[in-house]
Amino acid sequence: MSRVRADEEEYWHSSKFRAFTFDDEDDELSQLKESKRAVNSLRDIVDDDDDDLERVSWSGEPVGSISWSIKETASGSTSSLDGRDSSLQKGSSSFAALPKQASSYSLSSLFKGRNKLPSFQSLSDALTDTGVKNYAPELRRPKAEYKDYSSDWSPKDTVRRMQRGKVCSLERFRSLQDKLVLLDEAVAGHDGNVITAVLIFLKRTLRREILFRELEVRQVALCHLIHFLRETGEQKFLLDLLRFLDRTEEVALSQYREHLNIQDVEKRREFLKGCIGLPFSAEDTSHIQDHYTLLERQIIIEANDRHLEMAGQSELFRKYPRKASILNMPLVTTLFYSCFYHYTEAEGMFSSPTNLKKTFKIPDKQYVLTALAARAKLRAWGDVDALLTTKNWLGYTKKKAPIGFHRVVEILQRNNAPVQVLQEYVRLVEDMETRLNLATKYKCHDVVIETYRDLKDRIQLTAYKCKVERGSADEEKINSILNN
Repeated sequence: MSRVRADEEEYWHSSKFRAFTFDDEDDELSQLKESKRAVNSLRDIVDDDDDDLERVSWSGEPVGSISWSIKETASGSTSSLDGRDSSLQKGSSSFAALPKQASSYSLSSLFKGRNKLPSFQSLSDALTDTGVKNYAPELRRPKAEYKDYSSDWSPKDTVRRMQRGKVCSLERFRSLQDKLVLLDEAVAGHDGNVITAVLIFLKRTLRREILFRELEVRQVALCHLIHFLRETGEQKFLLDLLRFLDRTEEVALSQYREHLNIQDVEKRREFLKGCIGLPFSAEDTSHIQDHYTLLERQIIIEANDRHLEMAGQSELFRKYPRKASILNMPLVTTLFYSCFYHYTEAEGMFSSPTNLKKTFKIPDKQYVLTALAARAKLRAWGDVDALLTTKNWLGYTKKKAPIGFHRVVEILQRNNAPVQVLQEYVRLVEDMETRLNLATKYKCHDVVIETYRDLKDRIQLTAYKCKVERGSADEEKINSILNN
């Protein structure tokens, strides 16, 4: 009994505060050191080996989360009050009432939610130590965010806040007048994203007739809406808008673009046939007609060539197998295909290059360029010569190239034409400097020697002698010219 009274006397007469002296080290540095020692003492309680696992409380929520911190703050404040009352009543003996039996749960297992070996510090022992509680700061939403939803912003202020990326509710603009003022302010702000956002709001909240009528006098907003509908693929809404605006050609073009979404060839052909009667301009009508005719030709050519390729009856298809189908290919690709596989066919055949040129009015320059590339790829030099040879009304033949002989030389060299073939067309280049550059670049020695001879340039001819092979026919030709 006397021992209990002595403990109580010691409790009431003890104090945590010391008298002030100039040698006192209870400053910020000493407090920092004490905090560091307290943190280091926790390392003996919590395992360092399992830091990679998520720590959980008894409630099952992750330690350190907002909800956990708030609950811990509330429970800690309550328990501290209760503990203070009990300590005042019972003194230090209240801690002795806690059981000291060993527990299979360590403090680390309490935080991590799993059992530990009994060799670790027990939970009852951990509770007797000086507890360190984490109090979560009060989390409040900034007052400026409440204004985005609660304040009565004007259309101008709403647009200004939308330009700064603030979240603004447009639902409070209910009357037609307010919505139109909001649209006018968005257009005046010259911000495409804001204009599009307001147009989406008006599109959702206004009837189509009213929206179309108001957009008819606001061309900037109208252009934004048309572009938005085309990007999002809202074809029906776009067609209704264009019909209201009486833009018949744009309606026809919008319907024509639908063929891109049709994968079946026969259905696409029928769709294009129906597009011919749409109110296009005269030029566009001819293009639609050509598109339909070309697809019809491609279907016929593809069916015949697939049969020949599978039957193995054509040597050209066996030697050069087709890499892809010709269906839905452009006109130039179709012409190249015909010049490659069907160059010698009569004009009456649909797959004949001459038939394609006549049907679709292909210019001579485009036809020669495409046919030359196709025949040079097959190394058919006789066809190349015939393609570039013309006859006049007296029966005389002459070489003629609508694309220029310098381009002919480049195409032939790209397809590994022999030097004899290249020299024949390099000689036909009219410009002297271009001819010399091409002949030097592609090592057409005869053309270089003949050109310097015609120019009577002895110095250049002597210098070029060093570039030819010693003892060759070219060197002998240069020596013969220099000695004459």
